[in-house]
Amino acid sequence: AYVEGIRFEGEKNIGRYRSSDWAERGFCTKCGSSLFYRFLPQDLYIVSVGAFDEPTDFEIEAEIFIDRKPAGYAIAGDHPRMTEAEHLAAVGAAPAE
Repeated sequence: AYVEGIRFEGEKNIGRYRSSDWAERGFCTKCGSSLFYRFLPQDLYIVSVGAFDEPTDFEIEAEIFIDRKPAGYAIAGDHPRMTEAEHLAAVGAAPAE
């Protein structure tokens, strides 16, 4: 499910790194933990489940970049799985060259 609008507590501790022309990554400036990946054209945030106090409240709805995941990342369940190209096409972002 997509949620409109996002609010971060402790914004002063969040660093942002522009990792491409169309995306940025957010991280904790105190410990370095990855917090989110943001697609700039759509202002779409993909937030790490570990960033939440109660991560057990979430269910996997889809996997993205499955053609780039390590072999040990075998997530069970019947849910959509998208390659890098499929996901970038879905969000209207151009792949890195």
